[in-house]
Amino acid sequence: MENLKKKGLIFNIQRYSLNDGNGIRTIVFFKGCPLRCPWCSNPESQSMEIEEMKSNINKNKKTVGKWYTIDEIIKEVLKDEVFFNTSGGGVTLSGGEILLQGEFIIELLKELKENMINTAVETCGYGSTEVFRKMLPYIDTVFFDLKIMDNKKSKEILKGDFQTIKNNFLEAVRNNKVIPRFPYIPGYTDDIENINKILEIIKKCNLSEIHVLPYHNYGISKYEQLNRKYELEDTEIPKKEKMEEIKRYIEDKGLKVLIGG
Repeated sequence: MENLKKKGLIFNIQRYSLNDGNGIRTIVFFKGCPLRCPWCSNPESQSMEIEEMKSNINKNKKTVGKWYTIDEIIKEVLKDEVFFNTSGGGVTLSGGEILLQGEFIIELLKELKENMINTAVETCGYGSTEVFRKMLPYIDTVFFDLKIMDNKKSKEILKGDFQTIKNNFLEAVRNNKVIPRFPYIPGYTDDIENINKILEIIKKCNLSEIHVLPYHNYGISKYEQLNRKYELEDTEIPKKEKMEEIKRYIEDKGLKVLIGG
């Protein structure tokens, strides 16, 4: 494996995104995640190894993952600098989980700020609090996923300790603009007790909005390409009426709600 301070393992760089932050954005997707959410729509992001996937176009295989230096990433994202400047956009670092390559990402964030680029990150918050603390001064917006609040269930289902996630969430809200996100997954995160616990911590932190991400199965073909079983193949997509009901419930608790994000 490459030196994680000198190079970062990336599986996609997506340009011209209108989600995941203000304005037109370039999203850099880092490979590797310590959690194993059964509904994950990017299973190719989970391993910290370069992988091969079957192509959905032909019988050939495609390589997933490439090592980049900071200079290579900066050169790539600066191609869209004019769009950042005219739209108030910037660069969003996503995953996988960014904390898994934390030392590299700290240096990348510093370089992005040196170039006057707006920065956002997407995180599940499962990783070193010390590393996360070092990142935060260079981040303009933190999109923070809150999934399963019960620690026992979090360990059983996600393979991660919720207390670590909670600690990092509280660390982020002290000094950063944080937008909590809640993936609404039938049978996993949708029980009212879990929803209320999420709303409770958000309100205690004096945050005013939440993004609710409805379950979808867009990533199911990727599991086939990786020769892996998709555990939620029988899970129904929540109907629009159900999501509107959830939206009204949360709004009645005093929060602004965006469905999707």
